[in-house]
Amino acid sequence: MQHLFILTGASRGMGLAMARQLLSPQHRLLCLSRQRNEALQTEADTQSCELVQWTQDLADSVAAADRLGQWLDQLPPSTLSSATLINNAGVIPAIGPLDRCPPEQLSLALRVGLEAPMQLTAAFLRVTGHWVDAGWHGPRKVLNISSGLGRHAMAAQAPYCAAKAGLDHFTRCSALDEAQRPHGARLVSLAPGVIDTDMQVQLRAGDPALFPDRQRFLDLQSQGALTSPDAAAARVLAWLNRSDFGNNPIADVRDN
Repeated sequence: MQHLFILTGASRGMGLAMARQLLSPQHRLLCLSRQRNEALQTEADTQSCELVQWTQDLADSVAAADRLGQWLDQLPPSTLSSATLINNAGVIPAIGPLDRCPPEQLSLALRVGLEAPMQLTAAFLRVTGHWVDAGWHGPRKVLNISSGLGRHAMAAQAPYCAAKAGLDHFTRCSALDEAQRPHGARLVSLAPGVIDTDMQVQLRAGDPALFPDRQRFLDLQSQGALTSPDAAAARVLAWLNRSDFGNNPIADVRDN
């Protein structure tokens, strides 16, 4: 029996760190990213972990969800102890007021950051729900990687803030749906803290004339307040193992 994990945005940053920490002979791991990571594949082979990597454009969320649904439908659930979807991928478009954001970047941020997680979650719940109807009762979990910016507005960040706020709220709604179902899935939208990733580099490089909060991110780096991707990944994955996972669908790794 294996634990199934599906992870988006696994090619770098915290996503890659999570993928590495999930490598285990007891796990089956599917990663959806913009590109394959050959080093990750080598590490998985060394650890006898069944790893599948898809080069998948999450901006085409319907195709991504359809592909995931068909793949899940071919798995024998009797070989799985649990099934977990981790929606981690996100995009920060050009930093500045909404009217200065290029339309294609605005669309990409919402498609990858909100539409894709909703479509993938729908496909995951649909197929694994069929497993439950057929008698499989392994735990099912959806972990959405949110952000403090989904809960606190910030100038020059409207698309990213909106995507994360939407992520939080659809998690609340789907958690209510699943609570009505026998053996329903558990869902959490989790803020992972402030992490030393390429997104932080992008924020620090913002034009101060368009991004009034830029200094805050420069200060976070200079004060050593950024969590490493490895440490952040460990805290996020530990949340999955909490006995109360899903009791509160909106959470923060800094919560007790």
